[in-house]
Amino acid sequence: MAEQSAKRGRFGAGEPVAWVRYEDGGVLAHPVGQLRLKDFLGSVPWRQVRSRHGDLHFSGSYASATMGAFVVHESRLELARLLLADFDPLVHRIYAQPFRLVARVETRTRHHVPDYLLVSASGTARLVNVKPAERLADPKIAEALAWPSKIAERHGWEYEIWSGADVVFLENVRFLAAYRRPGVVPEEEVARAWASVHDEDTLADAERRLAGAGPRHEVRPPLMALLWSGKLTTDLTRPLSGDSVLRRAA
Repeated sequence: MAEQSAKRGRFGAGEPVAWVRYEDGGVLAHPVGQLRLKDFLGSVPWRQVRSRHGDLHFSGSYASATMGAFVVHESRLELARLLLADFDPLVHRIYAQPFRLVARVETRTRHHVPDYLLVSASGTARLVNVKPAERLADPKIAEALAWPSKIAERHGWEYEIWSGADVVFLENVRFLAAYRRPGVVPEEEVARAWASVHDEDTLADAERRLAGAGPRHEVRPPLMALLWSGKLTTDLTRPLSGDSVLRRAA
């Protein structure tokens, strides 16, 4: 396509290039030095992800509350990182497999597709690669993940190699994710819960006050929705229970 050729003509010798795929089927090559976050609007993952019966990698799509759309993953570990990004109130956009990076590294032309690009509301960006900790000991994998970090950081982006999180924290977030989508809990119930809960209530106290003479389990969903949204917080490194202390966000 003409626009693609025009961009390629501006590349410097050995300049890293990010190839981005778009919803209309087009692919554009952006010199990394000129790459902007707006260049990812309307983009799609570089690879097509399919889930097949018997697959060991657990590929699929996750319904992201942050994006209001499905975001792909290619492993359970990637899904875990995606879940935490969706829970993070600072993350404004999540792009899976955002581009194919091509760069001259020493005497070789190297290719790399990052797992995620996370963009904050303030416009900062973090490139994320997900890899099991045991595989990082392999010198080839460590080197393959090292050279993209230099390019990302030179561009002013943060860079992260993610291998997992605290098990209890992750399980709590996974539980709260059931309440992530608008409409799962009626908005009027969420508003009533927010008006009722006091700072430093225990979860059990908040449920008792909200339920009145009714069963506590029936008023739990709006409190869980408030925890997912960040309007309420608690220590998620401990198992979520009636003893969990709630705090209202400022």
